[in-house]
Amino acid sequence: MMKPTIFEKYPTYKDSEKYCIGKTPTNWEVIKLKFVCNIFNGDSLNETLKKKFSSDNLDDLAYISSKDINVNDASVNYENGLRIPKKAGYKVAPKGSVLLCIEGGSAGKKITFTNEDVCFVNKLACFKSTDKIDNKYIFYLIKSKPFITQFNLSMSGLIGGVAISLIKNFDVNFPPLPEQTAIANFLDEKTAKIDLAIAQKERLIELLQERKQIIIQQAVTKGLPAEERKKADLDMEVEMKDSGVEWIGEIPKHWEVRRFKNLFTQSKLTPRKGDGTVTSYRDGQVTLRSNRRLTGYTEAILENGFQGVRKGQLVLNSMDAFEGAIGVSDSDGKCTPEYIVCNKIKSRTSNYYFAYLLREMALSKYILVIGGAVRQRAVRIRFNSLAKRFMVTPPSEEQDKIVDYIQKESEKIERGVFLLENQIAKLKEYKATLIDSAVTGKIKVG
Repeated sequence: MMKPTIFEKYPTYKDSEKYCIGKTPTNWEVIKLKFVCNIFNGDSLNETLKKKFSSDNLDDLAYISSKDINVNDASVNYENGLRIPKKAGYKVAPKGSVLLCIEGGSAGKKITFTNEDVCFVNKLACFKSTDKIDNKYIFYLIKSKPFITQFNLSMSGLIGGVAISLIKNFDVNFPPLPEQTAIANFLDEKTAKIDLAIAQKERLIELLQERKQIIIQQAVTKGLPAEERKKADLDMEVEMKDSGVEWIGEIPKHWEVRRFKNLFTQSKLTPRKGDGTVTSYRDGQVTLRSNRRLTGYTEAILENGFQGVRKGQLVLNSMDAFEGAIGVSDSDGKCTPEYIVCNKIKSRTSNYYFAYLLREMALSKYILVIGGAVRQRAVRIRFNSLAKRFMVTPPSEEQDKIVDYIQKESEKIERGVFLLENQIAKLKEYKATLIDSAVTGKIKVG
């Protein structure tokens, strides 16, 4: 982890008389943003115009929308396939401008500093400073608490947005130009180091998640690794055979290959009064919605065809199974008829083992193939189509040991991911604090 540095402060401060700014260094000015910046929004393109300007011609100007701005590192995708001729009459954000999303879900969150002249969408506002203002300082100023506070208090409308006329009247503090440049250069250097540390930790998380998936894939299709077989008192020498299942290949010789219908039947439980709604999520958790979050769901007005779910049952979301929405329910409740709820035929069959196996089928795109849809979002897996598919089936005792091994290894990995995520959160917090402290004069960096 990066250790925060102790910075010196300015010798004297004055009261800015602005609630959102507070005290500011004595030699800094507090003024309205409109006096130091030209602020304007871009132009919208309908579908016809998007087709017209579909191009990779680098002689034309890239057309930037909010989706092209990375909310985490403020980078821009200039190669998005839309280019507008320079003389087409559209508004241009010159190189070295600041673009801020001012409308919609990303309002106030997506911001970037342009490395080239660009045209841009009307939901973005361009901030181009006068010659007496360092535009990179404006970039960091917009990330500071005083600006964010005023922006959030000015939000209005159903989709959320702030009018440019209001932004122009935001109160901001400015040091002399040499100090602006020193602050911008300081923050460029410091934030680049923080961003690099964040990126490295995010990559470590990706590698841990990849390792977890490899562990699961190997365990449910090939069995336990040798050292785990020894711990579990299983035969150390395992002869392999062809499973006959194309996406799996070889499996241990003592495993069986059985059709899904010979392992599970489809449950037809009636919902009980007061049952909460159970949802199968893409990360493999099957639980009451209230255990995850309470908002953001589409609620059915009429619950026609809803079925009961019991804790411990194997559940697949027929519309999202191809993305991994498969697992064992940890709750009693009810679910829509789009869910496949399964009862095991033999009591010793492990629902958890087959949940892992089915998720592996999904992540290997096998469920996408057998779903049979022309469009990906139209994929639906039904019990009847699943019933005839072959499942690799270890002995029941080995199923349990495979599940124990996967859960043990997964817990280790999740602990590592949790620690890395905490470190990333602290780095982001430190970055935000550093930016705010520098552009509000709480610390002296020049």
